[in-house]
Amino acid sequence: MHRWNATAAMTLVCLGPALSSGVAAAAGAVPPQPPLGSPLAGLSPEELARFDAGRAWFDHDFTVAEGLGPIFNKARCSACHGAAMGGSDVIAVFLFSGKGDPGAIGGPLFQSMALSEACGELLFKASIVSARETRGAIGAGLIEAIADAAIVSGADPADGDADGISGRVAWVMPLESIAGHRPGRFGWKGRWATVLSATASEAQQNVGISNLFIPFDEAPNGNQSQLAACDDVADPEDVIDRAGLGSIDRTADFLRFLSPPPQTPRSGMTGEAIFQSIGCAQCHQGGWTTSESLALPEAVRGKALRPYSDFLLHDMGLLADGIAEGAASGNEFMTPPLWNLRARSTMLHDGRVVGGSFANRVTLAIEAHGPFGEGASAAEAFAGLSTTSRERLVAFLDSLGRREFDADGDRDVDLVDFASLQACFDSAAVTPDDACAVHDLNQDGSVDLADAEGFVLVAEGLDGDCDGDGTADLIEILQGAADANGDGIPDACLACPADVDGDGDVDSTDLAILLGGWGTPVADVDGDGVTGSVDLAILLGAWGPC
Repeated sequence: MHRWNATAAMTLVCLGPALSSGVAAAAGAVPPQPPLGSPLAGLSPEELARFDAGRAWFDHDFTVAEGLGPIFNKARCSACHGAAMGGSDVIAVFLFSGKGDPGAIGGPLFQSMALSEACGELLFKASIVSARETRGAIGAGLIEAIADAAIVSGADPADGDADGISGRVAWVMPLESIAGHRPGRFGWKGRWATVLSATASEAQQNVGISNLFIPFDEAPNGNQSQLAACDDVADPEDVIDRAGLGSIDRTADFLRFLSPPPQTPRSGMTGEAIFQSIGCAQCHQGGWTTSESLALPEAVRGKALRPYSDFLLHDMGLLADGIAEGAASGNEFMTPPLWNLRARSTMLHDGRVVGGSFANRVTLAIEAHGPFGEGASAAEAFAGLSTTSRERLVAFLDSLGRREFDADGDRDVDLVDFASLQACFDSAAVTPDDACAVHDLNQDGSVDLADAEGFVLVAEGLDGDCDGDGTADLIEILQGAADANGDGIPDACLACPADVDGDGDVDSTDLAILLGGWGTPVADVDGDGVTGSVDLAILLGAWGPC
């Protein structure tokens, strides 16, 4: 898979009437959305270098000599957040509370691994134990850049409008600042307001790497003697490099500069209107714009984003886990962003919804918001929807995290998706609810050459131009060039199709391959899918040098 190139993506906008594959630019052409794990568009060379350096630390396995442990959950960030992507995964951790029981020591996070059995933490005498699924970190820099005042303005702790929604701000003090409290926006209960605070805390809690902001390791079950016996690396363990930055700073750079997940279609689906009408959007708000503050990097300044969260705490009724955390009570959770929902194989904070189809998981997750708590009215309204309306709503939720052109939903854009593009090509009156809408890049209602140019730009390894005429092979196929074997290369480029082994000669080696593959596609010279007598005749007729 080639690395996403945000600059190249802008060719759809910048090349004007002469696009890279020879396709005329349509008015209003737009660049494709970057795939998961890509850097934000508009990063400077220095910021892109910081992104790459941070990615390496995000995927770095810490060693005992570097300070790993003595109790921990994983040895690297990406073990829980998706390899070098900053996304979510199916990894769960456990929080526990003794509600004043002096025997329930340690916590609130249970570290499941240790450097040795003698150093391990035991989950004992806990009156409450709650699983917590890994939250995604994609687009974290954009979320961090939302102005505090914008989050505060949406709070209504007294439910002044009597709509049953009384979100309140999770005020927290950033670890790296003494300037005052800020609205928390990361973690299941809004525990952190900044990316660096979250990174420092997660490094110390889950990897066991003490750092500038938390300069000590967690003691197994609070036993300091046990900690002293198990940990011989001096604190803080996060080593500062020549630039004055530690691994937490580098990792924070990577997370801050991660692009948001794609959403396809980008707008206009009937399901989103249903999502709003039944009350889901009262908490899962889609429309935000980041601050225009000049203190922010240009790549995150003044950007529109749709995370589908209000970043406020809400009473979640039966979904409550009973564990107070920071500003949040045991009944509250911060509204989790939904913007990469289709990538989650588990749903809800404890992962209780798992397995089955995406539609089944979404249905169960919505139903779990009732029968009381602030999500109850939306759950009730969902239960009253017609089958068609439910399907429309689920289709919208399935768009959250889907790439353009990814017709089969496997996160790759390849020949399978090109076959879908071919079936949709020249379609008109395409609405955002149609299956072909995944290929309508500019959402102008038709799937045409302007959209196909976007496909060529993002398709993995399919941007060839076999005849060197300046028009991509896939474009030529869409315009009518024959491609009998469906390999994405026009048949006209196969100057010597009988040269099965590609050595420049049609000879006994090619004949042996053909005979050995008889009845299979191995030496299908004529492109009918089967090696047979016609292929043999073509091969014998082409005998000799190509």
